[in-house]
Amino acid sequence: MTVYKKTDAAVARLTPEQFRVTQQNGTERPGSGTYLNNHAIGIYVDVVSGEPLFASSDKFDSGCGWPSFTKPIQSANVKELHDSSLGMVRTEVRSAHGDSHLGHVFPDGPRDRGGLRYCINSASLRFIPRDEMDAEGYAEYLNQVEEN
Repeated sequence: MTVYKKTDAAVARLTPEQFRVTQQNGTERPGSGTYLNNHAIGIYVDVVSGEPLFASSDKFDSGCGWPSFTKPIQSANVKELHDSSLGMVRTEVRSAHGDSHLGHVFPDGPRDRGGLRYCINSASLRFIPRDEMDAEGYAEYLNQVEEN
């Protein structure tokens, strides 16, 4: 069983934007994220810990300016916390093992897919293409992504 955790070495490898978002609860500018228009098949993992977070099969175009997903790969890898910063009441999403700030979840996603919209910063993610998942240790999640 793989153990996912935050390490000083992983944090030291972050770009300034990744550090600002994941470690300082930042938010990317809308429309600026690397993965917003990514339509490749694979999974998205925490840029710090590597824990699997979202599958491309659950990604959808919400029009909000950030990558959006209907659900996490494993709910145990995502923590949802009350967030009343910036004068709003929202639900923050953090990685469970890496404790990275990922974004927020809203109840306005596709109704036929559960009704949730996980609005996630690209800077908090690393994308692993389907054909690299086995080599990178994520073979157990191949059944959660579309076939090529």
